[in-house]
Amino acid sequence: MLDVTLRDKAKGLLVPSRRGNVPPFMVMDVMAAAAKIEAEGSNVIHMEVGQPAAPAPQTAIVAARAALDVGKIDYTAAIGIPSLRQRISRHYRETYAQDVDPARIVITTGSSGAFVLAFLSAFEPGDRVAITSPGYPPYRHILRALGCEPVLIETTSATRHALTGEMLLEAHRKTPLKGVLVASPANPTGTMMTREAMSDLIAAADSAGIRFISDEIYHGLDYAFPAVTAAQLSSEAIIINSFSKYFCMTGWRVGWIVVPDRLARSVETLQQNLSISVPTLSQIAAEAAFDGCAEMDMIKHGYEENRRILIEGLPKVGLTEFLPVDGAFYLYADVSKFNSDSLEFAKAMLQQAHVAATPGVDFDPFHGKSFVRFSYSRSTQEIAEAVARITRWLAKG
Repeated sequence: MLDVTLRDKAKGLLVPSRRGNVPPFMVMDVMAAAAKIEAEGSNVIHMEVGQPAAPAPQTAIVAARAALDVGKIDYTAAIGIPSLRQRISRHYRETYAQDVDPARIVITTGSSGAFVLAFLSAFEPGDRVAITSPGYPPYRHILRALGCEPVLIETTSATRHALTGEMLLEAHRKTPLKGVLVASPANPTGTMMTREAMSDLIAAADSAGIRFISDEIYHGLDYAFPAVTAAQLSSEAIIINSFSKYFCMTGWRVGWIVVPDRLARSVETLQQNLSISVPTLSQIAAEAAFDGCAEMDMIKHGYEENRRILIEGLPKVGLTEFLPVDGAFYLYADVSKFNSDSLEFAKAMLQQAHVAATPGVDFDPFHGKSFVRFSYSRSTQEIAEAVARITRWLAKG
């Protein structure tokens, strides 16, 4: 009896850590709700998740098949296959006219793995890191899980929803910051920073000793003007990118991080211990993906058409307010004239119109109850049908 009591008490000590108590990524919950409706036999148009409808480029698939035919898929160096890192370096020369030493490039398990490596190598527990709101929820969730403090800075239309140097320094003066993370094109808004805006922000961060991290996962999907990489503006910036979006390789889980020289060894040893190396097959496919850019540009043209359909179609049904749709494949719309709670709006739209979108409360604690994020990464036929369904649904009142 005594042993049973002691065992019960011991079990009570085995509780989850506070670091693991992070909020869910709501888009995954919306996907689960949509899957239930589909299991009942109904068709759902998925505008909730930033996942391309198209497959990886054929060059990547052919390369992966060839590697499987050989059959021997071993570990690679922790920082990645040398030829892939060299190909990414070449990508910076060809796309941005910028030299990036392959020694500063580390292959990661998607951009998600890159965020973990960046935060662990650059920050200590308790460090404060600025991120924008609206913004990608896992930024703050990962920071908190690693013991850092995310500092949300609200953006507004006055700066096209870009963080400015003065806004950063104002937050820094209140309580010192150790880092700042921005994305351009951004998720969930699709807005982009001009070269001048990013230069101003990097200069402010450098002047205050604040580490600058640039999430460039949506580069290649720019419509309003060409995206600028932080690599052109600072050798001290940490730059994160991925094959998930432009190259349509979400499930392959392969990305990269460009690090300053002084962080290269730290990132390498972290990678050795956390994952040994990124899946070899994915790295082989990723290197070949660069030869499929013509195919991927055709996919991008499809996104541009989807963007046009939404920009022209949603205002006709009363969704007239949305942020600048500069890049990526998101439109962030104000739905408050129909419902003051975007979560309820999204639930009703899913249940009644069978269109799945993500409520803004997942991205923005300030004004997210007024906004819904629509992803237009599906086929043009699906996006046109989604607008038609939303039109019929809202017309019913």
